[in-house]
Amino acid sequence: MHWMESQERTDWELMQRVAVDDETAIEELYSRFGALVFQASRQVLRTRAETEDAVQEVFVRLWQTADRYDPARAKLVTWVMLITRRHLIDRLRRQSARPERTGIDDSRLEGGGPIAPHDERPTTGEEASESRERLRRGLQRLPELQRIVIERSYLQGFTLREIAVQLDAPLGTVKSALSRGLTKLRELEGGGEARG
Repeated sequence: MHWMESQERTDWELMQRVAVDDETAIEELYSRFGALVFQASRQVLRTRAETEDAVQEVFVRLWQTADRYDPARAKLVTWVMLITRRHLIDRLRRQSARPERTGIDDSRLEGGGPIAPHDERPTTGEEASESRERLRRGLQRLPELQRIVIERSYLQGFTLREIAVQLDAPLGTVKSALSRGLTKLRELEGGGEARG
């Protein structure tokens, strides 16, 4: 592996150690990326409990796929975020069963190429339509910009950068609209029945 730069070699060695259940390596992986995975999950999921579950599940996936990590194809942070996104998309699909026409085009998410998540169906159609209806009601109560950003980002699969271009708005404005909108949706959700 002499062709690798030192950081790449260090990352590759770390993942090889994770693959053989080296506890120190697993702790190091978590200390480097735990906060990042938590933050990404918290932006998407409704409750802290769901977020904590998602983080745990992402790190299990990282452990299960550690031996497949290839520094020649992606930096470790990119690999971690791809697995995080794949997991969150799977989770959202299970929760809300979006109509086919608004399926996420994974290749357009920030962070790189196609992710090809598993296409898992929700448990019941009734749950799915109830979830969609709640989301629709919540979105109608948001200010226009927040509603548009959330719809385009989570339902249509555009990146925040693409949405900023579409709306001719600064990226920072779009990011804060997304953040404020998600916080408001969580508050509205919390006002109804608590789901988690």
